[in-house]
Amino acid sequence: MLTRFVKLWIAGFLTLGLLHFPVFAADHGTANEAKAMVQKAIDAMKKSGVEATIAEINKRDGQYQDRDLYVVVYDMNGKNLAHLNPKMVGKEMMDLTDVDGKFFIRERIELVKAKGKAWQDYKFVNPTSKQIEPKSMYVEKFENVIVGCGIYK
Repeated sequence: MLTRFVKLWIAGFLTLGLLHFPVFAADHGTANEAKAMVQKAIDAMKKSGVEATIAEINKRDGQYQDRDLYVVVYDMNGKNLAHLNPKMVGKEMMDLTDVDGKFFIRERIELVKAKGKAWQDYKFVNPTSKQIEPKSMYVEKFENVIVGCGIYK
């Protein structure tokens, strides 16, 4: 009797744990969702123009933000044109480093110049947790801008 109770308790515990895991996972964007957001922004740039799309990206709680995913745009000199944090918009970011001293904007520009699109790893503040976390950013060059969206690991 006790063994059966223990088995039922363990099964129930595991079931509840598995049911809650997708809810937790759904709070974070995936690599495919990040790439799709970049493509959505580039498609909008093709249709409506770069400037109009940047204005839309910079809208708070707009269509280019979803959970911990958000689109960023930089020019090829490291100037931020669009970001979730309005304090970053318009700033020259070429010398910005992460907590490990990595010049991630410089690296981002080098990657798109060499490959056109790429994944890039660095550390950045997660807007939902407010903690510095490892991040992978998908970046793609369109005309004279770099469009990116990242996932927190």
